[in-house]
Amino acid sequence: MLIKQIIETFDVLDSSTVTGKDVENYLRGIKADADIEVYELKGPKGSTDMVKVRIPGTKGKANGGTAPTIGLLGRLGGIGARPEMIGFVSDGDGALAAIAVAAKLLDMQNKGDYLEGDVFISTQICPHAPTAPHKPVPFMGSPVEMSQVNREEVSPELDAILSVDTTKGNRVINTRGFAISPTVKEGYILRTSEDLLEQMQITTGRLPYVFPLATQDITPYGNNVHHLNSVLQPCTATDAPVVGVAITTEVMVPGCATGASHFADVEEAARFMLEVAKYFGKGDLKFYDEEEYELLKKLYGPMKHLQTLGKAD
Repeated sequence: MLIKQIIETFDVLDSSTVTGKDVENYLRGIKADADIEVYELKGPKGSTDMVKVRIPGTKGKANGGTAPTIGLLGRLGGIGARPEMIGFVSDGDGALAAIAVAAKLLDMQNKGDYLEGDVFISTQICPHAPTAPHKPVPFMGSPVEMSQVNREEVSPELDAILSVDTTKGNRVINTRGFAISPTVKEGYILRTSEDLLEQMQITTGRLPYVFPLATQDITPYGNNVHHLNSVLQPCTATDAPVVGVAITTEVMVPGCATGASHFADVEEAARFMLEVAKYFGKGDLKFYDEEEYELLKKLYGPMKHLQTLGKAD
């Protein structure tokens, strides 16, 4: 379980003065020699602190091995919307989940449990993010552009990505807990991974939930079309398969709402991500069927144009 890590991480993040350095200090308190990188990223509306944690596996690339690398990305606009809203906002759940997984993996290594593949964890820390108008409920804005965050978080070393994001401001996912998306790869929305559905059932003890995707949801921000939210934005910047992990509610909840984080739901999503990382690193879990994907490209051609802003008028 990650209940301890969720509570500790929340205590660090629920502050008007929290910085990426505070997160680094918390993680180094667990494992002093952890590979952690923190730096400021400036954007058109201010700045945020990027936090990156690289956790090497016994057979991972960092140790000269060939085991695949998974990226666990906490997506959000900000963890706070001060001064408009006081406290930790719903939109911060992605950062909460990602940092909690990093803390758990470091604690596991202290206790002698190492994954086979490398794990890359990244998120951003901004307690003073702007809000943005959006229907049916307001979005959290961000001081930086989504394309900037993609450039920082998405790299060729990643063989698959789980992107975790609060996804409560809609009418298409109507359950408390979390839901996953179909796999997205290079502009194709592929069938939902059976391996991920199986892992979701095991970690939750319930039937899995899958949230629907429209074509525009997998296109980059900035093309003036509606997006469910930012959960699938990493798919616009990589050839690796991407699956969204959406922390959800039965009713619409604004991303800028405070008092709207449910520790059990965030913990469940974080625990799912951890288990996926275990099995993916040792080659026992697939995000998609490679042969079927190649057949789709042969039959219908590439869809990489959906990873761009499209054609100009």
